[in-house]
Amino acid sequence: MNVAVWAAVRRRPVRFLLSPWPLRAWAFLLSGTVLGALLFAVLSVLLFAGIGLSVLGIGLVVLAGVAVTGVPVAALERRRLRLVEPVPLVDPHGSLPGTGALPWLRTRLKERATWRELAYTLLLAVVFTAFGIGFTALLAMSAILLVTPVIVWAIAPDTVMLVPGQPISEPVAALPGTLAGLVGLVLAAYAGALLAGAQVRAAQVLLSAREEDLGSRVIELTRSRARLVDAFEAERRRIERDLHDGAQQQLVALTMTLGLAELELRGQDSPALPLIARARGEAKQALEQLRSLVRGIHPQVLTDHGLAAAVSELALRNPIPVTVDIELPRRLPASVENMAYFTVTEALANASKYSGADEVVVHGRLEGEQLVLVVSDDGRGGADPTVGSGLQGLADRVAILKGRLIVISPVGGPTQLRVEVPCSA
Repeated sequence: MNVAVWAAVRRRPVRFLLSPWPLRAWAFLLSGTVLGALLFAVLSVLLFAGIGLSVLGIGLVVLAGVAVTGVPVAALERRRLRLVEPVPLVDPHGSLPGTGALPWLRTRLKERATWRELAYTLLLAVVFTAFGIGFTALLAMSAILLVTPVIVWAIAPDTVMLVPGQPISEPVAALPGTLAGLVGLVLAAYAGALLAGAQVRAAQVLLSAREEDLGSRVIELTRSRARLVDAFEAERRRIERDLHDGAQQQLVALTMTLGLAELELRGQDSPALPLIARARGEAKQALEQLRSLVRGIHPQVLTDHGLAAAVSELALRNPIPVTVDIELPRRLPASVENMAYFTVTEALANASKYSGADEVVVHGRLEGEQLVLVVSDDGRGGADPTVGSGLQGLADRVAILKGRLIVISPVGGPTQLRVEVPCSA
């Protein structure tokens, strides 16, 4: 039980007896005794079967099943503990959606939490079940003694003996038994609180997530997000190649064909000549838009020449003058270059739309093994990273590479966006 309940037991024992906590502790212990007895029977059968069949190889599978028995038992216990512990325990296991039985078993056997849960299952099946049986006997005997006058009245004129050799035939004579039953129930209330508290403490130690469990889940989540980003970047490049080698080339061919048709009809009084000239102009415009789209998906200059060249080309197309000061001694990892390029892209787009700036400066250096990229403008400031998805998306992208994004934008300006990313990430 939690600290507040134990404080209530110590300071207000009578109020504790009249509260729902004794009943909740009894329900927790009685249900745990039944569950523990079933687990004891099942584990005994599985262990004997696994040891007996180990010479055939099948027993090893059975023993592996015994090892992960604690996983579902722990999941049930974390729910059952809510009877006496208001604070839920954190599941130490990560989810494995779409995983087959064998990979699931292999993963669970490698987790320390699985073995802690098995230890708790054995404690529940042996130790807590033994105490639970004794507690159940005390509670049952106390309940029987409490209703002794009713029992005497119900079976009269037959007699009942609470003490050997001393028959009781009148309900009034059985009132001492009722008093003994009340005392037994009071003892059962405090004993139940003690046993439930011990079991909750054991569960908190063995069933709750530890820092090592949460740390491994954070690492796996970071790796998963990094794999998703890599897959996304690969898909972006595929789309860029398809557009560049497919639709863009077809538009170039269409423009050339329309140009040849215009040359053939030039000098003739043909009503089709203005239409062909107009179609050629629209094809050129569509080609230019497609080229801009391809550069936005993934600029080829970034792949061929690196971050400084890509940002310089981006600055030439920006409506606000941009000063680029990026000096890098070598090419950076592709993931870092992609992140840095799209960070500059988002920063320039925000400066053009919202800042009212007259100039933007992009500064980039490699400090040790860390890329430091700073984009600053002389606009009105007031940028809020929590509003909109642009800066938040950049922060997520930077976090995947174990970096950080710092936005300084006081009202009135200037605005500075600083990115620090380790190149070894």
